[in-house]
Amino acid sequence: MQITFPALLLKHAAERPDAPAMREKEYGIWQAHSWSGMAALVEHIACGLNEAGLKRGEHMVIIGANRPRLYATMLAAQSLGAIPVALYQDAAGAECVFPIVNADVRFAMVEDQEQVDKLLEIRDRCPLLSDIIFDEPRGLRNYSAPGLVSLDGLIETGRAFAASRPGWFKAEVDKVMPDDVAAMFFTSGTTGNPKGVVHTHSTLLNRAQAGADFDKLTSREEVLAYMPMAWIGQNIFSYAQWLACGYVVNCPESASTITIDLKEIGPTYYFAPPRVFEGLLTNVMIRMEDASRIKRGIFNFFMDVAKRVGPDRMDGKPVGAMQSLLYGMGNAMVYGPLRNSLGFSRVRVAYTAGEAIGPDLFTFYRSIGINLKQLYGSTETAVFVCLQPDNQVRADTVGVPIEGVQIRVADNGEILVKSAGLLKEYYKNPAATAEVLTADGWYHTSDAGFLDASGHLKIIDRVKDVGRIHGGANDGALFAPKYVENKLKFFPHIKEVVAYGDGREKVCVFINIDFDAVGNWAERRNLPYAGYTDLAQKPEVYQLIKECVEKVNADLSVDALLAGSQVSRFLVLHKELDADDGELTRTNKVRRGFIAEKYLPLVDAMYGGQTEQFIETVVKFEDGRTGSVSATLKISDARTFAPVKAAA
Repeated sequence: MQITFPALLLKHAAERPDAPAMREKEYGIWQAHSWSGMAALVEHIACGLNEAGLKRGEHMVIIGANRPRLYATMLAAQSLGAIPVALYQDAAGAECVFPIVNADVRFAMVEDQEQVDKLLEIRDRCPLLSDIIFDEPRGLRNYSAPGLVSLDGLIETGRAFAASRPGWFKAEVDKVMPDDVAAMFFTSGTTGNPKGVVHTHSTLLNRAQAGADFDKLTSREEVLAYMPMAWIGQNIFSYAQWLACGYVVNCPESASTITIDLKEIGPTYYFAPPRVFEGLLTNVMIRMEDASRIKRGIFNFFMDVAKRVGPDRMDGKPVGAMQSLLYGMGNAMVYGPLRNSLGFSRVRVAYTAGEAIGPDLFTFYRSIGINLKQLYGSTETAVFVCLQPDNQVRADTVGVPIEGVQIRVADNGEILVKSAGLLKEYYKNPAATAEVLTADGWYHTSDAGFLDASGHLKIIDRVKDVGRIHGGANDGALFAPKYVENKLKFFPHIKEVVAYGDGREKVCVFINIDFDAVGNWAERRNLPYAGYTDLAQKPEVYQLIKECVEKVNADLSVDALLAGSQVSRFLVLHKELDADDGELTRTNKVRRGFIAEKYLPLVDAMYGGQTEQFIETVVKFEDGRTGSVSATLKISDARTFAPVKAAA
C-alpha cells in the first residue's frame, strides 16, 4: 500500500470499520462518525467533485471551523489528486484574494453563510473562482449566485455516481503517490504577501509518524480539534497524525464552547500555542483572586510546594518524603481539581509550539502534573524537528532532533535543518525557495540558537530580531525581544507585548493589558472605567504594570547574556493589537516592524524622553466598518537593576 492520506483512511475503514474516527458536537450532543462512515462520505464527496469538474493537480480552498465534513472534503480532494488549501476562517475577504488567485483556485468548500458572503464579496477579484460549495445551509435558502451549491447536493450526486461505478473511487485513490503534492499552507505573511508552502503526502506523513513514534501514540488517544485548519500545527495533530495513528478527533460545537467541550472529552493528547496556555492561566488567577482568603491561602501555599517539587517529579527525579507528602496533599486539594477544571485530567502528552513560551508559564503547568512539553518546527518543516523526551524537559530548550532530522548551526548562529519533512517548494516563488533551501538539502530556519552539551536545541530568537543595544551603560549588550516579551506575558494582567531596543541605547515596550484580568482587578478595588482605552490609562493600572515590568527586570539582571535587555520605559496601548488591523498575523504573532511604523510617534516619544503622547488610530470592526480610537498615552519609566555577577 502506498502511504497517502486517502490510502490510510481506507486502511482504517477496512481494519476497524465501526470504531469512532471523529466526533462532532451539535446542539449539545456528541455524535460519532465511524471509520467506515468517514470512508463512505469521502467517496461520495470525491465522486461529486469529479462530476463537478475538479481535476488532478488543481487547488481547492477549504474555509471553516473544524468539522468532519470539511475534513472529509480535504480527503476527497486528495483522493482525486487535487490539493486542498485551508484558509483562516476569521480572515477578512481581502486577505483571501491573494491565495485564491495565486493558486488558480476554481473550487471552494466553505462552512456557512459567513464564508459564502466573504467569497461572493471578492469574487470579482478572483476570476477563476467558479464553484462555491457550502456545508451549513442556514441563511442561504434565497441565495442564487452562479456556482453556489450545497454539500448535501454534491454528496447525492456523488452517491449516484459511486453506485454506478463501484470500483472507480478505489482506483483513483491507488493513483495517488506519496511524492504527489498533498496540501499547501500559506504562511502568515509578517512581511509582504504570504507564501504557499507546498508539502507532499510523504513529507507530512513522515513527520506525523515520527512524532507519533517519539511519544508512543496509539489509536486510543483522544484529541480536541479546535485550532484553525489553515495552521499546519492543527493539520498535523488533527489530520496527519489522526490518519497515521487512527485515534479519535473531536470537533467542538463552537469557539465559545471549547472550554466546556475540553472538560467533556478529556483529551489524552493536547496541542496549543503559548497564547492558549496564557489565557487558561489568566482565567485561573482571576478565579483565585475572587476566592475567599482561606482558599487563596491554601492555593498559594500548595502552589509554592508545586513549584519546588512538581517539575522534579515530572522528570522522574527523587524528592524527599516530606515533600512527596505535601505534594500528595496538594494534588488532592489543588492540583487535581485544577487539572480537572482545565480539562486536562487525562492528558498524557501536551505540546506547545508556534512561538517561544515563557519559562514561568511553562513551569506552572508542569508543576501541577501536566506533562507539557515544547517542540520545535515550522510550516516548512512539517512541524516536527525537535521534541522533548519525557524526563528531559527543560524550559529553556525545545528538545532533541527526532528521527530523520539533522541540525547544523551556521556561523551567524542560524539553525539549519535537514529532514524528510521539508517543503517541496514555495508555490510559484522559486526565488524564495532558493533563499531557504540549499542545493544539498539544508533548510534555513531564520532562527538563532545552538545545541547545548546534552544535545538539546536552545532557540534565542529570530536571527533578524536578535540585536544589540547601542550606546548608554549597556552598549553592545545582546537584545532578544521575544524573550523579553514572553517574560512579561507570564503575568496574567499582560496580554501582549512588543519590545524595541536593537540599535538603541535602551529597551522600551508597548503593552496590551488583559482586559478581563485587569477589569476584574479594577472592579474588586471599586475602580470605575468606561472600556479598554479608559482602563488602560488609569494611574493604578500603570502602577500594576510597572510592578510586573520591574519584576522582569530583576529576573533579567541575573541573566549574564540578557541583563542588558531590561526594560527602561513602557506604555500601555490604547487598543488591543488585532489581526484585522494588521498588527498580528492570523496565528497571533506580533508584526513588530509593522507596529513600529504604525505607531512611530509613540516609539519616538518613548525614546525622546516624553512623558505622554497623543495618538489616533484607525480600527476595523467585526462587521467591516472602520472607526478611530484616540487617547493621550502616558509613558512611564521602570527601575532597572545592576547585572548580578556570577560567583567565581
